[in-house]
Amino acid sequence: MELTETHTLPVSQRRTWDALNDTEVLRACIPGCESIDPDGENAYLVALSAAVGPVKARFKGRMQLTDIDAPNAYNIVFEGQGGAAGFAKGNARVVLEADGDEATKLSYTASAQVGGKLAQIGSRLVDGAARKIAGEFFKRFGAQVAGEGAGAGGGAANPAEDSAATATPQTAEHNTESTDAADGESGGDATKRKKSWTAWISKS
Repeated sequence: MELTETHTLPVSQRRTWDALNDTEVLRACIPGCESIDPDGENAYLVALSAAVGPVKARFKGRMQLTDIDAPNAYNIVFEGQGGAAGFAKGNARVVLEADGDEATKLSYTASAQVGGKLAQIGSRLVDGAARKIAGEFFKRFGAQVAGEGAGAGGGAANPAEDSAATATPQTAEHNTESTDAADGESGGDATKRKKSWTAWISKS
């Protein structure tokens, strides 16, 4: 199976490169991805669930980044096992090119081999599934990096909620002080209320 595509992303080349090397971004963007964990220098263990035609399976594999030319290109060498579903292995070349100051062209050429049940269902279904997964990845990836570019680095889904969360400790402290002041005549009760309020905050 061979797959070659080009996508234009609405962010700078450096931001695109950084996102491609951020495991949390990749985990959120790869359809069915359950985990991506470091496994040595420029290598990662990956677990994901995927459906290829009638074959559905959970795959565990490893990918290694080679020939790294930051922030322009790298190669990905990957292999994965899906139990009775079979296996997949191959490589991909990913190239980034600046398209103005705030856009990037991402091109890749991937080549893969499959075995087991995956090989039995036919190359057309396998190619179709691979294109669908790739398309969904770049749809999510484009939205992710565009969101990071528009907002603060953390990419909070709702800035208002983020502000509210930031203000909560201060509000809690203010409320605690007010309670203490109101009960100033009975220090034992104030201390008891303060501990109860702190415990409630911890459980929230």
